[in-house]
Amino acid sequence: MTAATRRPGAPARDTEGVGRAACHHGEILQGVFLDQRRRPVHALVTLPMHGPGSTARFACRPGTPPEEVTVTPAGRTKARAAAVLAVRECAARRDAEPCGGELTLAGDLPVGLGMGSSTSDVIATVRAVADSWGVLLPAETIARLAVRAEGASDPLMHGSRPLLFAQREGRVLEVMGSALPPAVVVGCALAGGAPVDTLSLPALHHHDDDLAAYGHLRRMLRRAVTDADTALLGRVSTASARLRQRVLRHDEFPALTGIADATGAVGVQIAHSGNVAGLLFDPRAPGLHHGLRRCTRALEREGIAPTRTFTTFTSPSEESPWTNTSRKPSDART
Repeated sequence: MTAATRRPGAPARDTEGVGRAACHHGEILQGVFLDQRRRPVHALVTLPMHGPGSTARFACRPGTPPEEVTVTPAGRTKARAAAVLAVRECAARRDAEPCGGELTLAGDLPVGLGMGSSTSDVIATVRAVADSWGVLLPAETIARLAVRAEGASDPLMHGSRPLLFAQREGRVLEVMGSALPPAVVVGCALAGGAPVDTLSLPALHHHDDDLAAYGHLRRMLRRAVTDADTALLGRVSTASARLRQRVLRHDEFPALTGIADATGAVGVQIAHSGNVAGLLFDPRAPGLHHGLRRCTRALEREGIAPTRTFTTFTSPSEESPWTNTSRKPSDART
């Protein structure tokens, strides 16, 4: 049943809505940047990855308190918080009493690797609640609810466009363009694919030199997107990853950059709060297939597990010829 066919007011008993959300493969750029009012703001640009993600189903239970939301599987506290917030938002838009319900989550994202698993859950949840109420929530509203539920959020609700997104405020600082430059990414898992507790990471105190460095990388990325310059994209992501080593120190980072140099990759990218990483290749470069094979073998020799190879230019409805899901981190969800 669609929003156009439902009557105003609360949803019918046991009305179920479905929501889905994609994931990302860590960040291309993350740091502190000046916003329109020249204030320093923490922000990031993610590397979208089509395919994996979260699916949420929300069944309304009219007449129950809005806080009475059960979640399966148990323990998804951020998604539950998002469901309660979304119920109140949708009820207000329908001029109706909010109610509780049952939330069921499913997905194939590894937890704690920095791929946006919690954000994917939260966005899918908000969309499922909205669907059950017959409400279409704009991306800006979903972002606001996601930040309230998580404390910080990735920009997955805005689609795959490259955005400089203030993750703690839920707002877009800049739309870089319509798409990242074309790249083939050889994904891998550092530290044996162990999850990272982001709350345990030390706070990074930025100085004026950091603002200047990240401002320069922001301009470089803007130019890379405008010119579809894959090599420049790789320079930006590598520089950002190197700066981030002050917070999340990856023992394999020197090996990763060495493999990139040896196999013709244009650079590396990492999850700035996790252990997923990737080596970026220009799909237009000669000898691409040979370089990809050499890269995979070199990673394995270093004890770094390759995970999947994907592109920045595959639409959600297309199957990439590079995709290889035969290897997945050991803590992937079921």
